[in-house]
Amino acid sequence: MPEEPNLLSSLWPLVPSGAADWLLELCGDGITGFMPPAMPDAVWVLNAMYEHEQGPADVSYHEYRQARLADGSASPRVVAGIDLDAVGVVTGGGLGRSRHPGPGWRRLRWAELAGRTGDPVVPDGLLPSYRCFPSAKKEGSWPLGMVAPTEGSLDRETWNRLVAILTQYSPTGPETWCLAYYNPLMLGATDFDSPHVRAGRLGDAEILYDHAEADFSPSNLWADDRSWVLCTDYDLWATKVAGPPALIKALLDDVEIEAVRLPWAH
Repeated sequence: MPEEPNLLSSLWPLVPSGAADWLLELCGDGITGFMPPAMPDAVWVLNAMYEHEQGPADVSYHEYRQARLADGSASPRVVAGIDLDAVGVVTGGGLGRSRHPGPGWRRLRWAELAGRTGDPVVPDGLLPSYRCFPSAKKEGSWPLGMVAPTEGSLDRETWNRLVAILTQYSPTGPETWCLAYYNPLMLGATDFDSPHVRAGRLGDAEILYDHAEADFSPSNLWADDRSWVLCTDYDLWATKVAGPPALIKALLDDVEIEAVRLPWAH
């Protein structure tokens, strides 16, 4: 359940948008998130995907949707006079917050799926996104027994674990003062020139996941001393974490988080 807005505002009040100016200067446009370079090191934390314990079904999400349309158990999706089912593919992917689907499902590691399909975890030169794992999909649609990573947000379990590791490797632990930025696409904003920035304790960062106005984890979270910064781009399936080597190694070695180095996106 999303937290009450007044609780978020008390723990993470809005601060002047100028707090993100350094990221604008460092990274350029932040409409989908400010993507930092290595500071001095960097790693990509992958969003979780899941598979049913019975394994992936032969039927894809798109085939299932088409079957339901054919038998009348589902109605066409028509927007502005356009039948979306006639012109698009139901991929099975999502956008925004996610969490473990519940009983009967297990987390599927990207490395495991790569070993099964022969696809690389992330193709050379690309970033973690819908372009990954083409061999796992049927004409662009995932098997019905799999839940793909969502775009634009960490899943809840990975967010909580990432915050815990950041706390261990931050200057003053849970008391570390941090800032969080939500890109305007998350907020349905029309004013792209006034970044939505909040400030608070790292120990209270889990609540940022439940921002009532944004169905996403923050686009950026960084320590006030700029010792580390993370970016969850609106269009990607992963979060880039830039910071000291000890933090990056901890993320790579963690048994819960799945993280990879991408030399071409360091």
